[in-house]
Amino acid sequence: MSEPPTDRPWTAHRERTDALRWVVLAVAGLALAALAVQLDARLGTASAPFLGRYKIRIGVGSILAPAVAAGTLWLASRGRLARLDWPGIQLFGYAAGLIWAISLALVDGWSGLTKALGSPEEYLGDVRQVGDDPVGYLRHFTSDAAYHSVASRGHPPGPVLFLWGLDRIGVDNHIVLGFLITAVSALTIPLVLSAVRDSVGEEAARRYLPVLVLAPYAIWVAVSLDGLVAVLGAAAIVAGLRASRRRVRGWPASGWALLAGLLIGLAALFSYSAPWLGLSLVCVYFARRRAFLNVMSGVGALLPVLGAQLLGFAWADGLVAAETDYASRVAPYRSVLWWSAISVVVLLLATGPAIAASARKIRNTAAWPFLVGAGAAVVFSIAAGLARGGVEHAWLPFFPWLTVAAIAPERPAGELPPTPLLLVTMGAVLAVVIEAVLVTPW
Repeated sequence: MSEPPTDRPWTAHRERTDALRWVVLAVAGLALAALAVQLDARLGTASAPFLGRYKIRIGVGSILAPAVAAGTLWLASRGRLARLDWPGIQLFGYAAGLIWAISLALVDGWSGLTKALGSPEEYLGDVRQVGDDPVGYLRHFTSDAAYHSVASRGHPPGPVLFLWGLDRIGVDNHIVLGFLITAVSALTIPLVLSAVRDSVGEEAARRYLPVLVLAPYAIWVAVSLDGLVAVLGAAAIVAGLRASRRRVRGWPASGWALLAGLLIGLAALFSYSAPWLGLSLVCVYFARRRAFLNVMSGVGALLPVLGAQLLGFAWADGLVAAETDYASRVAPYRSVLWWSAISVVVLLLATGPAIAASARKIRNTAAWPFLVGAGAAVVFSIAAGLARGGVEHAWLPFFPWLTVAAIAPERPAGELPPTPLLLVTMGAVLAVVIEAVLVTPW
């Protein structure tokens, strides 16, 4: 399980080159964002490339987050993770990722876990509208869109109903609720690791673990219901991979494919952009020559959407209502040209330096289907003029897949490179800095 040293000098050189390339692009992007602010462009924020404001803060997370990062990097550099069996790797990845996200949030103290929940622009304020009649809420969701919170207007009713369900079983303390949402969102890590293992092998997945655990976008994982979409999407891809394994045929394959579709359909009730992850499933089935599985996954994806429609919520009508609200509430006040460029800067910062290595080696990895789905979602969002601030949240379901090629060989079918510890370290430092200086509305 130890990492091969044969290509280490060449790999280290490429890693430094990737780091330098990312730094140049990130600095240029930040300069562009600063120029937009100075020119008083229509951005809707003074803290471009993000939404929020800048204020230096020192808190518990200011010490805890660097300690978590240092511990993870030390274990990876010493080869300690190689001694764990696969369940141990997944458990470590989940625990380390959860602690990393929580420690970053705690820079703001306990409010880091609660401020998003208490904001009048977020979903929790709509829970009281559900009352004792969730079916009635579904039936009138689109027609009552003007009375919803800002967050609910741009999403299907899934997030509000999820919070309503937790409230009904007694989970109403904001700190407990914030921790629970973060804990569920962190499940994305072991799921993505499983997908990488299934597509490019266990050794590659082990080396990808630090990249995934210490990703800068963990800043927005804490208390984000977009993190639930990421979990559902990742679980769908894992199910699709199980369905398309060489030795899995007949009803077991159909069952896994149906489950994959069901999860995508459920995710679509939380986010209108979630179906893009279905493209990754299509590419997986294409690469593995299992075209019929598309039919089963397609049927599965329709079931939750049609079920919601039978209860009164038409997904297509909800999408139109969200687009109409966006066109009147956001589009006139945020420049599409500036934000199209600035959103790319957000992508660079949220994914960290690993995105540079991943973009360079995308042709060298069997995990390319994951990048196609996630990449298509990002490109469409920008091309359609929908990326006008807040993509650090909206693109959370796609970020983990965009860096999977960071651990791809330098040449097709070549030797696996070591974990890109330099890139991971730079990303972790970036996350600590952003969290220390940026006060987000979430």
